[in-house]
Amino acid sequence: MTLRIGIAGIAIESSTFSPHRAGLADFDVRRGDRLLERYEFLGKDWAQGIEWVPLVHARSLPGGAVLPEVYDDLSAEIITRLEAAGQLDGFFFDIHGAMSVVGRQDAEADLATRIRSVLGPDVLVSASMDLHGNVSRELGTAVDLITCYRMAPHEDAMESRERALRNLVERVRSGKGKPGKAWVQVPVLLPGEKTSTRLEPAKSIYRRVAEIADEPGVLDAAVWVGYAWADEPRCRAAVVVTGDDHELITTRAAELARAYWDARDNFEFVAPTGTLAECVEAGLASSARPFLISDSGDNPTAGGAGDTSWTLGQLLTVEELAAGKATAIHASIADPDAVAACVAAGVGNEVHLTAGGKVDSGPAGPVALSGTVFSLSEDPVGGTVAVVKAGGLHSILTSRRKPYHHLADFTLLGLNPATTDLVIVKIGYLEPELYNLAADWLLALTPGGVDQDLLRLGHHGVLRPLYPFDPAMPAPTLTPELLP
Repeated sequence: MTLRIGIAGIAIESSTFSPHRAGLADFDVRRGDRLLERYEFLGKDWAQGIEWVPLVHARSLPGGAVLPEVYDDLSAEIITRLEAAGQLDGFFFDIHGAMSVVGRQDAEADLATRIRSVLGPDVLVSASMDLHGNVSRELGTAVDLITCYRMAPHEDAMESRERALRNLVERVRSGKGKPGKAWVQVPVLLPGEKTSTRLEPAKSIYRRVAEIADEPGVLDAAVWVGYAWADEPRCRAAVVVTGDDHELITTRAAELARAYWDARDNFEFVAPTGTLAECVEAGLASSARPFLISDSGDNPTAGGAGDTSWTLGQLLTVEELAAGKATAIHASIADPDAVAACVAAGVGNEVHLTAGGKVDSGPAGPVALSGTVFSLSEDPVGGTVAVVKAGGLHSILTSRRKPYHHLADFTLLGLNPATTDLVIVKIGYLEPELYNLAADWLLALTPGGVDQDLLRLGHHGVLRPLYPFDPAMPAPTLTPELLP
């Protein structure tokens, strides 16, 4: 008998501290064959003999909270298509886990619960998530299998989705039914830049996750860091171990939760940190080239608005850069009006404009930028992209929000980061290509919607006590719960 498995989801990481609002234009919405194209692993042997039923999947670059009407329309389409899909044997719920919707809480649990109400209690549902997602009791109850990435940076993102679907298929084919789910939240909320799996203690914790997942009686194991830049009760670390040996999965979930809690004081930033001024001074004084600096407070891949201008304003005052004695690249500021001014001026001509600070004006308003239009280009993500050269500083301006993670992101603009003194990127931990490029790097603690200094953001909706907001809090019980 051919199995029928549905696929749907809405995936975005949403900072509630960012004034950006995610609209429909921010999402890549796919249906039918275009949806299935996201999953190259569906061509593998284990995925044969299955009728995949693609409903609708919407994925966005991280940003601010989703407009409620956008969430309502997308979720309603998922439910409508699911109701019309006929009998399914399984369902793959492909989400991020940190979607916030304006005026709502726990959006993924809401959608999962609605999907469950259509599917009924017996159809197996498998969820794949980012490790920076959140797992509330409601979400954990609404799905049957749930997993997340084991690497940060997320080099195993597609591998994790494949694991979630493969486990679902094998479970349905075996006829074993629903596995047990040992779930426990850990009252710790840390930024991703402190929990990279490149470093201890996360490296050992996630190595242990993989070991536990391979034990007889265990189907899968996962540890979520949680999402630090949303202000909801669900935002905290979580552990789920699934399998048929209920005693074992409960024991292993408690072990992982205790390991995470015990390590809470040992998590450190993935690179040495400092103020922007300290990082720039150190970079200019260093002989390491290129020297990379993470402009972490407005990281668009963590939910930043992408137009915070504070760092650009500071860089324009650095004497060595202004005089052209040193070279630097700043990536980037989303500002369609500034880009339009560059297009009107043309390559090689002077331009006088204001950049950034129009969406997220908290740290700084629009910054005056005068220089020469170095290049203009078109980008499938960033739209029209302009580079303005002011002294030794090349400022990248985009008409749409865009992360800069790859060497080609720079070289296609006529820039060579390998021969530049300082490369300042709106990012947290460096993605692989930038990590390999950097002769040295620092993480600048800059302001913005994803400020690494959580204590100055003003959380009030998270459940307390919670580390690091309450460093002297008593030790939690950390007793896993077997979810229905």
